[in-house]
This record gives sequence, C-alpha cells and structure tokens, in this order.
Amino acid sequence: MMENNFNRRDFLKVMGWGGAAVTLTGCGFTSVEDGREVVTSYVEPPEYALPGISVYFNSTCAQCDAGCSVSGRVREGRVLKLEGNTASAINRGKMCGLGQAGVQAHYNPDRVREPLLKGKAISWEEALGLIDGKLKAVKGEEVAFLTGGLSGHVKVMFKNYMDTLGGANHFVYEAASPAVVRASNKKAYGVSMPRLHLDKAKVVMSFGADFLGSWVSPVHFSQQYAAFRKGNRPEGRGVLVQIEPKMTLTGANADRWIPANPGSEGVLALGIINALGKAGLSIPADIAGLTRDYGVDRVSKETGVSVEQINKLAGLLKERTPSLVLVGDAAEGYLHGSQNAAAIALLNRVLGNIGKTIDAPANVPFPQVAPTVGSRSAVKALNDKLTSGKVQVLFTYAANPVFSAPSVLKFKDNLQKVPFKVALAHYMDETAVEADLVLPLDSALEDWGTGVPEYLAEGAQLNIQQPLMEKLYSGTRGVGDILLALLKQRRANEYKGYEDFYSYLRHSLVSIKGVLGGSGKDDDIFWAETLSQGLVKLSGNNGSLAAKANAAGLNLPAPAAEDSNYPLRLIPSVTASMRDGRNANQPWLQESPDPLTTIVWDSWVEIHPKTAARLGIVEGDIIEVASRNGAIKAQAYLFPGIHPDAISIPLGYGHEAMGRYAKNVGANAFAILDQAVDKETGELAMNETRVKLSKVGKRIIVTKEEGPAGGMQMGKKIAVRVASDKVNLSEEI
Repeated sequence: MMENNFNRRDFLKVMGWGGAAVTLTGCGFTSVEDGREVVTSYVEPPEYALPGISVYFNSTCAQCDAGCSVSGRVREGRVLKLEGNTASAINRGKMCGLGQAGVQAHYNPDRVREPLLKGKAISWEEALGLIDGKLKAVKGEEVAFLTGGLSGHVKVMFKNYMDTLGGANHFVYEAASPAVVRASNKKAYGVSMPRLHLDKAKVVMSFGADFLGSWVSPVHFSQQYAAFRKGNRPEGRGVLVQIEPKMTLTGANADRWIPANPGSEGVLALGIINALGKAGLSIPADIAGLTRDYGVDRVSKETGVSVEQINKLAGLLKERTPSLVLVGDAAEGYLHGSQNAAAIALLNRVLGNIGKTIDAPANVPFPQVAPTVGSRSAVKALNDKLTSGKVQVLFTYAANPVFSAPSVLKFKDNLQKVPFKVALAHYMDETAVEADLVLPLDSALEDWGTGVPEYLAEGAQLNIQQPLMEKLYSGTRGVGDILLALLKQRRANEYKGYEDFYSYLRHSLVSIKGVLGGSGKDDDIFWAETLSQGLVKLSGNNGSLAAKANAAGLNLPAPAAEDSNYPLRLIPSVTASMRDGRNANQPWLQESPDPLTTIVWDSWVEIHPKTAARLGIVEGDIIEVASRNGAIKAQAYLFPGIHPDAISIPLGYGHEAMGRYAKNVGANAFAILDQAVDKETGELAMNETRVKLSKVGKRIIVTKEEGPAGGMQMGKKIAVRVASDKVNLSEEI
C-alpha cells in the first residue's frame, strides 16, 4: 500500500500521465519521496567544452505555437544561435526568422529581473507569501487565470494548482486564434486540426490561409510546399490558387491570386461547386440542392470574380485531382465566418479530398499533456466577469489582453476592479504594468518544460525544453518552479519530494520510460538520451476522420450594404514576424523587412492605388484611420495587392509598454476593432470593422528596402511590377 494515501491515481495526476497507454510496474512508487534526486548543475559547462569550440543542445522554440524543435549553438557558456532540430517531424531541421530571434528574447535588456510589488522590488519569499495570504482570504470561484495556450507539464502544473483552489476560472486566450477554423474542421471532419498533405495535392486552393507566413505551422507547410512545387514528382508540379482580399506571403507565391470581395469567400466556394456540377462532376444531392441557386452569373456579381475565372477554377479542380482546399483568416473573420468555412469545406467533400490530402491526426495518448488551445472570445468572457466584480484575484501568463483586446471592451478599466492581480511575465508589457505583483520568468532558453504541438505533422511527439545556458539574472524563475512553489503551499505532501521543477520533470518522464521507448534502459541513460534528442515520440494510433461536411443549416447572407460614413473595410494582417505583438520587443523582427512592402520599424496602411487616387493620398501621407471605436494614425503605402474596398494594417505594433524596442513603434490596430463576433462561435470577427480615412497634413519618406520605384537599379529594370488590375489572372495558368 502506498504511503500517505498517495495512490497510483494521485501519482499519475501529479506527474501528468492519465492516458490508457501508461502501464506501471508493480514495484516501486511506494511514496512520492522515491522521486527524490540529487540534482547537479545541468547547464554547467562540461569538461569537454573548449574555448572557441561550440557545443549544441536540443530544445523547443517558444516564439510561436507551432512547436518547432531547435538546436542551440553554445560557446563558452553562452548561447549564440538557434537552428532547427532535424529529429522533429514538425520542422525537420529548418527554422524561420521568428524562431531565430528567440536569442534576442533571451538577451533582451528590458526583461524583468526580480519580483515587483507595485513597481518595488521584493524577495521571492515575500511574493509567494503574499499570494498565499491573498488566496486564503477568497473563495476558489473568485480566482481567475488568463493564460495563452498550454500543453505539456506546465499545463499539468497549472491544472493541478487550479484544482487545489476549487472552482477557479481558467480563460485560454489567443489574440490571433484560428478558433473558427478549428470549430469548422470539427464539424466537417470530426477533428479540429486534421493533417494536411500539400505534397500529395496537384492543386492547392487556399481561401486566405497564409501557410507560408503565419498560419498554424508555417515552417512545416513551407517544406511541404517545396515538395508540392517540384516538377519531377509523380503528380507533377502543383498549382497554387490563393483567394483573399489582402495579399499575404502565400498569395505572393501563388500561380493565381484572386482578390474576391471581402466576406464573399463562401459564396465563391458554392459557385465553384455549381460550376463543377455543370462541368459533369457528380455532386452529392444535399450539396447540389444548396448550390443550385449559386450560378456563375450571380456568384460573379457577389464576389467580384469574373465568370471566366470561376469556370477556370472549376475546370482546374476537376482536371487535377487530388486537390486540397484550405480556409484561413481571410474567410473566417466575419459575422458569418463559420458559414464561410462550412461552405469551403464542402469543396473538399465534393472533390473527394478527404482521406487523400486531408487525413486524421495522431492521437496524443496522455490527455493531461495534450494542448489546450485558446480563442479570442476568452477575453470577452473574462471581461464580463471583471465587469461584474466577481474576480478578486487574477493571474495572467503568456497573454497581454490590455494590449490586444479591442478598446470597446474597456478591459484596462475593468481590470482595476480586481483587488489583486499577479502577472507571470518576461517583460513589463501592458498587462504586467497593470498588475499589483509581477513574477519575472526565465527565458525560454533558460527554462525547463515539455510541450505537445497542436498541429502534429506525423505521429504525436512530446517536445523537451531545456536550458541552453546558465540564467542571466538570478532573480528570475521558470514558470514550472513558480507553480511548484505555489503547489507546495497547498499540497505539501504531494510535492515535497521535488526540490525543483527539473527533478519533477525528470521523475515524470523516467517513471514511464517503458512507455516512452526506454524499456530496460538505466534511468540516467534514458534521461540523457531524451535531452540529447530534444523530443520523445509518443506511441499511439491516428484518430479517425469523418466526412461530415454537409449542406445542413448553411445559409450565407446577402452582401452587406455599403456604409457611406465608414466606406472601407479594415483587414488586420497577422504577419510572420509580429503575429499578435508578443515578439515586438525583439529588434531583429522590427528591422526585418516585411516580405511584401519591405517596410521596417513602423506600421503602415495598405491602400489600393485606385482608392488612394480617389482620396488624394500618396505614399508617405500620415493618415488617420477611424472606426466607430477609435482612431489610429499611420503612414500610407500604396499596394496593388489589396482589394479597392479595403485597407490593411499589420497587427502587433503600437505598444505603450513592453520595452524600448516595442514602445511607441507604430500603431495598435487591435484598439479600433469593433466587438463584432462570429454568430456560431462567438469569436471576434476580425474583418468586420469598417473605417474611414483622412489625411492629417503630414508626409514622411517611408522607410523600406524595396528599392526605387519602377524596379530601376543602375539604370536597368531589374524587377518590373504590374498593377493587379492590369493583369488577366485567368491566363496565368
């Protein structure tokens, strides 16, 4: 019998293992004390490290949520560069610019270095004691946690801690979330994130999924795209069609870029199905009945896409199979975003792509470490609780809602109704500034952890995060160590055997080494091999995929009436570098030219040249972009890759805090968004805000790296550009 009533079920819960795959031997684990270890310095430079000679350690990138594995180059105890880990099926040794900048997140001079109580430095003992005292004075339901997406053992620790509070509220927030696509996929295929095989398709038709830039897992999809483009593969060179009102990096690489009217993507999908039926493809009865009224003439009028192009797209899809149809930000960001996504999913059913280029993902055998993903609606749900005054203690981690919540919510004002606010933070961002207590975190290159990517390219894998060097600042702590200390305040007997999060993590993995492929190995050897590999392949079968896409309940709205007061639609763009703004304090990213405009260190407003001419706007004009909920100012950039009835502003700029490289750089497009939501999911409809433009009487020279106008270099035309309205896109293929 196990001591202190600490039974096998409790052990599995504490360790983060709850799946059917776990089978423990009958001996051992008589007490959690068995997990106790003598822990030596695990980042102390080894004896074989020679001056000037680099060594490499594998870990996990924390710059976005894709879960790429990295290999850090360390010389003389300092991490110098990150590259991809070839063992990972996610990124296969490749790395994007966002990931490379993780080194700057580590060395950033504006990191928080010690606990702060209302701006004054205090000790960790004082900080943890203060939290304990505050929590003892409130009920569990009066405590709330707002975090970003969580997985792995940090997720386990958060859940275990919230369980000790009894009734604590957990809100998982992603400011740039594909939540509508997840919900649509669940309805259409039975899973929220199926595996996509670009490399097996002959045609990829993407409705605004920027898979080469910022969508889901861009490093992985970029490699699939490279295979898709090879002319010597059995399927031949793949053809990419990108349909979106604002050109993305993926759109710039497409064979054909089609700027359909914003919000009309679902109508276009139904029109293509109608045209496929007319071309002789067999259409299921329920879908044929729905699409009967979506003839090419009507669809052309509503979408702005010519009849010729619609028929050309249908012919392309019919002729080249299998294909793959994707739905992304451009189609989901409306009041009817879910309806758009559902209509687009019908194309995959009609074309027979399900089971060919769309496949079931691997099952994660351990639910406790599987990813918990976030949504934009989470901040609205928390804000409602703040408004009612029901939250007495609030913890925030990996989320910055004061920056990213639309100003119409008045989130910052409502936050003042919470008597005690705790921020676990790397920087003094806008949310940390409003906190009473700030707990400083180790960087991702100093911390321990595990993680499971949401998008699994092949089988399930558990990513390992380990320190690449000693901590820069003695006053910071890893999030796992903070949670372990808090858990010891409330469940001392369950966690007393773990000196720190490292020993907890090591014991967790070693305790089920047989399930993780280490059967028969010495504990130390298994652990060393795990760290060397940087990940653990998890056993388990693929889930099931269902062809559930159907026409039931699908009813796309008629085109919205024009608004003379706010005549243009704002399409906020999620760029590869800035994303939702969490990385804005990394100067490499600020100075990296935007791939399409080459602008650096500032925000900009993309305006179609025809629209700019009508409004008397030229490049470099400072213009005010006003919605019903506020206004921001930014420089004008004339760009043919934007629909004439829309403008675009990149997200992530315009911080009022977060450090010297982020503060007062650009304008915050989040702030002026309307609180319009998708009618099915409640997600913030990012593309539903309408705006008007006005010049403020100031003009600047736009800082960019695209070279002189007209593509002239040394008197020769090197790169000639043609306006999109001068190109017959139907002849591009």
